[in-house]
Amino acid sequence: MIQRLLRHLFPPSAQRLFPAASLQRIAAAIADSELRHRGEICFAVEPALPPLAVLRGADARARAHEVFVQLRVWDTEANNGVLLYLLLADHRIEIVADRGFAGKVDDEQWRGVCHLIEERLREGEPEAAVLRGVEALSALLTLHFPRAGDDRDVNELPDRPHLL
Repeated sequence: MIQRLLRHLFPPSAQRLFPAASLQRIAAAIADSELRHRGEICFAVEPALPPLAVLRGADARARAHEVFVQLRVWDTEANNGVLLYLLLADHRIEIVADRGFAGKVDDEQWRGVCHLIEERLREGEPEAAVLRGVEALSALLTLHFPRAGDDRDVNELPDRPHLL
């Protein structure tokens, strides 16, 4: 508990891992990917949880669900929004998908996306990790929510990453 609290008191800098140019490239990748499917991808990174939340035992999964609601990722017409959430202090990657994915994408597929991201993060390449994750999420969205020839892209969620 003490080690975790210290990690949250002195977390890595999200701005240093994801400078402005990196965030722009991630936003562009999300926008480009959404031209291939009808889903919405949202990326959020948070350095740490508040100390009191850590002491109460809050975890990355619960926080990811809070962020999913806070950023209104659930608020898409086809219920096909997906949040890619990084909690830097805990070295956690969470994916929260809306109910439109139920019965379409299983836990193993979501874990596969997380594994791809983890590989690049371990190599010290945070931007490449997120870009790889966006591409893997896009492949799942393209499979389950393909864009028909006459569909026009309605961007229901901002493509810009969220530094929380």
